[in-house]
This record gives sequence, C-alpha cells and structure tokens, in this order.
Amino acid sequence: MTNATATGDRSPTWQGQRVRPTRLLLLRHGQTELSVQRRYSGRGNPELTELGRRQAAAAATRLGADPEIAAVVSSPLSRAQTTARAVADRLGLDVTVSDGLIETDFGAWEGLTFTEAAERDPELHSRWLADTGVPAPDGESFAQVAERVRLAKDSLLQRYSGQTVLVVSHVTPIKSLLRDALGSGPELLFRLHLDLASLSIAEFFPDGGSVVRLVNDTGHLD
Repeated sequence: MTNATATGDRSPTWQGQRVRPTRLLLLRHGQTELSVQRRYSGRGNPELTELGRRQAAAAATRLGADPEIAAVVSSPLSRAQTTARAVADRLGLDVTVSDGLIETDFGAWEGLTFTEAAERDPELHSRWLADTGVPAPDGESFAQVAERVRLAKDSLLQRYSGQTVLVVSHVTPIKSLLRDALGSGPELLFRLHLDLASLSIAEFFPDGGSVVRLVNDTGHLD
C-alpha cells in the first residue's frame, strides 16, 4: 500500500503544498537571573532560576505529551539545554546540540542593561539598534546571527525533513527563524516580543514555502 504522506498524495494546503512540512517548535529557555534584571545575556552561561526550572517543567508537561516530536535540538548554553532536557526526558529522547542556535554575542555589553550599554557606547549603541549589520563591541551583529541561524535551520530541514522538531533557543535566534518563515524585514527583531519559556511554531516546506502557526504562546505557564 502506498504511503500517502511520503508520496505527497494528500490534500493541498492553502498555499498549494501537498508534501508534509518540517515543523519547528520554537521554545525559549526559562528564566535566569540576568533575565530578571533585564541584562544583555548572550554567551554568558547563567543557570535557570527556580522559577526558570518550573517554567521548563511546565513546557515539558505540555510538549512531553506530543508524540509527533521526533527530535529535541538545543543551543549549547546551559539555560537552553536544561530547558530542553526537561522536555526530552518526558519524550524519552536525547538532546542534540546545535552551535548555530546560540544567542547573540553581545561582546562588551554582556551583562549590562540597555541603559548601561547606551551610556557606555552611545553612538555605537544607536547605530547597532538602527542597522542589523553593525556588531556589538567585540561581539556579533544581528545580520551575523541571522546567517548562522539560517544555516542551522537548513541543516535541521535536511536532517528531519517532514518531521516535527523541538528547537530550544534564545530570543534572537527564535526571532530570526520566525522572520525567515514570514519573509519579513529586520524590523521584526525589534517589534516582536517573546516571553521566557514561550512557544512559537513555524513550518517549512520542501519547495521553499513556509508558514508561522503560533507566536509567543505561554498558555502552559498559567
């Protein structure tokens, strides 16, 4: 008997695709002390707070019941890996680490608040906010983040074609993936809010089409 999903013999989507997309469940990590203090938290490696661990457990309760999840992929930073492991343990899966999903390197601004960074480097900070090609001092630009995230996404789509993958990462990489799926400009990075431990969903089709199905859902934290 022919497998309808494998052959593409299924009802088309509203965009006309018949082949099953690769679905990425995009989960932001739980709370850390730096997120409590609203400080730039990039390559630093703070652990989850007690609340952050409860947020990870809540995400695990929600996602651990999803039999469609074929893999759990995480940023290498501990706050993401701890969140990922909470879900993976429920699913009986291992956590695969992808360096491309790491948060922005904020360089000299790591650990500073927005105000502190602006006071330290007022002219550069203003240009950084206005131009995604401008890097933080000794750090990355948002354009550089978008490029490595795109490569990480392409790898996931190739490896897990047609499957559902839980991706546990950070604000900028998740926004970059949503921006890619929406085909939007860089302004999305500054206009989209993502809560801690929030869930977003994007689907990518083999023909290059994509759709965003969910953004910043925190229903599991209620």
